[in-house]
This record gives sequence, C-alpha cells and structure tokens, in this order.
Amino acid sequence: MTDTTDGTPQDTENEDIMTDDAIENEDNNAAEDIPAGRDDIIFKLNAELEATRDRLLRSVADADNTRKRAEKEVRDARDYSVSKFAEDMLDISDSLSRAVAAVDEDTIANASEPMKNLIEGVAMTERSMLAKMERHGVRKVDPQPGDVFDPHLHQAVAQIPSDQPAGTIAAAMQTGFTIGGRTLRAAMVAVSAGQPAGDTPQGGEPGGHIDMKA
Repeated sequence: MTDTTDGTPQDTENEDIMTDDAIENEDNNAAEDIPAGRDDIIFKLNAELEATRDRLLRSVADADNTRKRAEKEVRDARDYSVSKFAEDMLDISDSLSRAVAAVDEDTIANASEPMKNLIEGVAMTERSMLAKMERHGVRKVDPQPGDVFDPHLHQAVAQIPSDQPAGTIAAAMQTGFTIGGRTLRAAMVAVSAGQPAGDTPQGGEPGGHIDMKA
C-alpha cells in the first residue's frame, strides 16, 4: 500500500518491517548484555562471600584463642595464687623437718613419756603441714642418693666422690618444693663424681661432670 498524503510515495509495509528489525536488534543487544552483567554480579557476590567467610573464620579463631588465654589465666591464678604464702611457709617447714631429724631413734627410746609426746607432736605437725600444702598444689621434692640429677628440680652445690653413679645425686642437703608445674624452691644437692680415684675399677671410665653454674 502506498501513502501519497505529502506527495511522496512511501511504502508503509516496508517501514513496518524495518521497525520490527530494529526492535529485534535492540532485544538481541539487551540479551547479550544480560549474561555479561550477571557474570559480574556473580563474581562480586562470590568474592564478597569468600571475604565474609575469611572474616568469620578469623573471628572464630580469635575467639577461641581468647577463650584459651582466659582459661590459662584462670588456671594459673588458681595454681599459683598461694606462691608467696607458700614461700613464707617453707622456713617453718624446714624448721620442723630439722627438729624431727635432730632426734634419733635411740634418743626417742630413752626419752620420758612427755618428751616422746612432744617429739611425736612435732612430727605430726610437720606431716600435717606438708599435707595441707600439697592440697594447694605445693609438693615436696626430696631427692635420694642415686636419683637422676634434674636441673629443673635440683640445685647442685657440690660435686663429690661417692658410691653413686657419676652425674647422679650423692646426697641431699635441703629439700625442694614445686607448685603446679613450676619449681618453688630447688632442692640443694651434692652430685656424685663417681668412685674415688683409688677405687675406680680397672678399665673404668671417669665420672661425668655437672656444671655447677647451671
């Protein structure tokens, strides 16, 4: 059909066809833009999700570390809160121990009944005190001849020839104490240097050496 209203023949059907093609091209262009935009959005969302996940994991780790530190502080406060008090009590414990050790069995056997009761009372007081201290985590370190020397528990003040193997404890001079997992006071000991030179078996090796400055 031809429209001659303005004097110029025009094909309105062809115009309609071109209009439809333009619309189709626009739709195709829009359709091509949608996947690209969608991929960008998905990429950004995944990046944000990964960042959020990383922050969450870090927050959980920080919270767990904070909880562990708090538990350790509470545990240390409970275990070591009596450290100063225990140190003050060591002098009393030492005095009781020396009083008990100063009386041998023969003296006790020949002592009067009141004296025996007094000696037994001092011994019971020492045992009771050690039990009460142990209840609060304070334990006695009482090394014996032949025990392995432990620099964390023992303080070597001398190295002497003895019948004990070289490097082990030859004699204890003062008991030590621990509290929790720490040394409250190291036990003072003499370390064995092995058999005296004249008693060393033939072919025997010289005794070990303990660093007295350790």
